[in-house]
Amino acid sequence: MNTKFFLSILFSLFFYLTLSAQYTEMINTNRPGGSQGAFAVGTNVLQIEAGYSYGKEKHSLLKTETDGNTIDYSVRYGFFKERLEVSFMGDFQSNTVTDTRAAVAREYKLSNFKHNTIGAKYLIYDPYRKRDLKGPNLYSWRKNNKVQWEDLIPAVALYAGANFDFSNNPFTPENESVLSPKFVISTQNNFIGGWVFVTNLIVDRVTTEFPTYGYIVTLTHATNRYFSIFVENQGFKSDFYADQLLRGGAAALINENLQVDLSLTFSLKDTPSKFYGRLGVAYRFDMHDTDEYLEDKTIKAEEKKAKNKKEERQQELDLDNNGEQ
Repeated sequence: MNTKFFLSILFSLFFYLTLSAQYTEMINTNRPGGSQGAFAVGTNVLQIEAGYSYGKEKHSLLKTETDGNTIDYSVRYGFFKERLEVSFMGDFQSNTVTDTRAAVAREYKLSNFKHNTIGAKYLIYDPYRKRDLKGPNLYSWRKNNKVQWEDLIPAVALYAGANFDFSNNPFTPENESVLSPKFVISTQNNFIGGWVFVTNLIVDRVTTEFPTYGYIVTLTHATNRYFSIFVENQGFKSDFYADQLLRGGAAALINENLQVDLSLTFSLKDTPSKFYGRLGVAYRFDMHDTDEYLEDKTIKAEEKKAKNKKEERQQELDLDNNGEQ
């Protein structure tokens, strides 16, 4: 057998097995980008993700220069169904601001939570399930290693959450404590060759006087089993603040439950300009035991169909044997 063909079959079998359910053998994290993937962490999986950022901001109109420190955090837990996860996400910002408008520069500090959000994400459409059931094409190397039209159909998830904003917060538009909704539509394409493309459409704080509308697009490439790189663009707009951000970085898998990452972020505007470096880590407490995917209705139907065919063949053999006697 052709070696290239044989290796492609092995790779395809591995690829399909690792995608056969929400749960994966290796940690499934949203880091180091800012987007949410479509897939959940898996039932009975508790995942903690955190990072520290340090950067500079400079506002050309307000004539301020800022040293910024940010701690971001996320706790994700999958339960009830493989498609469902609940999460708590937020970040805390601490800035040292230097105002240079006067003859003598004035320095002051600002610190508070930029956001704290509790929510749930549910995978409403997964095009890979039926595809995984069929398995790789054992007769065509090209079909297993080339992008097909069906690869352009993404998995889709819906996230709904609640923001908890504190009063007298310099990083949020409202002066009073406010509870407001957040909605995200996430899509995810898993392409051959270790490429993953994620998009987020975001509607945030729509019940307040300063609703925010935004998007995130993330392209990730796994160069091997343990190392990946990414690029990302995020845009958002509201009457309180609008920006365009570019990110890039890398992540390394230490073991199946631990990942570390490094990334850079900078803005495309000067009100203010931003440049941040970010270090992060994600750890998974894996208590997963069974894959709900094995109970999928499509699989049950296929198994029933195969069983019926087997029974029909057995009946034909019995008739043939009886006829020979």
